[in-house]
Amino acid sequence: MSQNSKSVQFEKMSFQAEVKQLLHLMIHSLYSNKEIFLRELVSNASDACDKLRFESLDNPELLPKDSELSIIVSYDKDKHTITVSDNGIGMSREEVINNLGTIAKSGTKDFFKNLSGDKQKDAQLIGQFGVGFYSSFIIADKVKVTTLKAGLSKEFSVSWESDGLGEFVVSDSDRDTHGTDVELHLKDDAFDLLNGWKLREILQKYSDHISLPIYMSKEEWDDEKKVQIQTNTLEVVNKSNALWARPKSDITENEYKEFYKALFHDFEDPLFWTHNKIEGRSEYTQLFFIPKHAPLDIWDRDNNSHGIKLYIQRVFIMDDSEQLLPRYLRFVRGIIDTADLALNVSREILQESKDIFAIKEASIKRILGLLDDAAKNKAEDYKIFWNEFGQILKEGIGEDFSNKEKIAKLLRFASTYGEDDNQYTSLAEYVSRMNSKQEGIYYITADSLISAKNSPHLEIFRKNNIEVLLLPDRIDEWMISHLRDFDGKPLISIAKEGFDVSKIGGDADIKDPAEISESSKSIIKKIESLLKDRVKSVKVSSRLVDSPACVLVEKNELSPHMVRILKNAGQNPPDSKLILEINPDHDFFKKLSDLDEANFEEWSNLLLDQAILASGGNLNDPAAFVRCLNSILLKT
Repeated sequence: MSQNSKSVQFEKMSFQAEVKQLLHLMIHSLYSNKEIFLRELVSNASDACDKLRFESLDNPELLPKDSELSIIVSYDKDKHTITVSDNGIGMSREEVINNLGTIAKSGTKDFFKNLSGDKQKDAQLIGQFGVGFYSSFIIADKVKVTTLKAGLSKEFSVSWESDGLGEFVVSDSDRDTHGTDVELHLKDDAFDLLNGWKLREILQKYSDHISLPIYMSKEEWDDEKKVQIQTNTLEVVNKSNALWARPKSDITENEYKEFYKALFHDFEDPLFWTHNKIEGRSEYTQLFFIPKHAPLDIWDRDNNSHGIKLYIQRVFIMDDSEQLLPRYLRFVRGIIDTADLALNVSREILQESKDIFAIKEASIKRILGLLDDAAKNKAEDYKIFWNEFGQILKEGIGEDFSNKEKIAKLLRFASTYGEDDNQYTSLAEYVSRMNSKQEGIYYITADSLISAKNSPHLEIFRKNNIEVLLLPDRIDEWMISHLRDFDGKPLISIAKEGFDVSKIGGDADIKDPAEISESSKSIIKKIESLLKDRVKSVKVSSRLVDSPACVLVEKNELSPHMVRILKNAGQNPPDSKLILEINPDHDFFKKLSDLDEANFEEWSNLLLDQAILASGGNLNDPAAFVRCLNSILLKT
């Protein structure tokens, strides 16, 4: 229905299934966090006012010059209600239904799949997902929203009402001015909130930084009734100044944390942050936060919120602008406030602005510096960061050439050093442990950590106590293609040809392929002849110790693991021609010399298929592999 056509009088609707689940969780599991309802509603009201201010830059008639954007918090002890009102952008009927009846955001299914019933964990998820409005039902058994969208006449005002049990009602309303009222009818055990002192305490705790004035009725002592009574005079209860514009020395650690949680709808403190005022040719302020948990849509590069809000002289302009930070830093939340741009700036103007380009470059360096400092001085917090956002940061290796070295220093990898699944090493730490004869930094990619740890390619490295990086993330092989070296040391895949295994050093003997018997050479030639349609060549391996065979590809070809990833992503990459390396000391190989022609061919194909699977590749004909294996087992 068009927002410019008259709405129907009354309409009862059901919540989206995911909203029902969320409301049940809010009502039954998160009551201990009941104060956060006010933080969320005030933050939503502030966002609505910011949006109106931004819209009015192009449509001045939406907000007359003498208008003050503000938020009013009130309560009624007789009706047992708390109301949060704003004069912001408001909502149309269609927006009310979409915003308050559904969760129209990617990652919905993952969100509910992760809900556990654990209060602390689920509160974190709700914070990540940004559905704070529904926290109203923690303390209310009925919520009524009355709203009118700026630019529409009063007959288009809308009322939304629900008890949070599965349905909501949308009807016509009588609001005269743009904005929104959220009226909460409190549950019996939440009546303690019907107290001016208590509400002020919550507002000052969570929302003191809100740059809009938050008003409440002034209260005076009634000697006769011996109680505080509300007057008709409104007073500002928050400091109403931009936290980022204050001197750092005046801001407490707790104020930074509460500012972050309120502005970005998170239930947890940030891991770390940086606050800087830059003066000179350009003047601007940066305040960046690194969250503790990733939002559920972090991998959606096109639709994910970039989390940076742009202000011009403390006036909110826009958020989620890709011009402010590159996509590989999309996990950062924060504010940039500049005095060098006009208030009517557009996204197109930002794209061409030299000032914005300079701010973006400086912001990237500031954030990478923050992460570097955390890696050096806050190891446990950095480990949390890496587990949440490490794969995102890796994107920067291929996207930001000018900062590639800085990003490379921040990377962390599992490795064969210690082989603790929860232990990561940096490239600098790896280099410090390198054998003096070692050619470079050795690594192997796989589709899981356990697959990487069990790869046959590692055998000679383990025997010689040579460290190998284990790279199980989907992005790793793409990233490594852009990170050819570190600190002058080349990165070398141990699953590809192109390096001399004999140069890894160590005390263990390494096979010399030239020293095998003539009979073994004959068997290898026979295998090569039988498998000529499937492999490029068959060779004696100098890297295998316990496994019968492994497959390699040439240095510049796609590995079986990468081919598999691309195919799973719907692409059609060419299959690399494999090189089969064989361990002539293995009993499997020795068995081949006793077989007749038919059995020899079966065993040769089985040897290759096993090597492909162990190397993380896919078999083109899994059914043929099963038939071959069954045939050999039955004969045996």
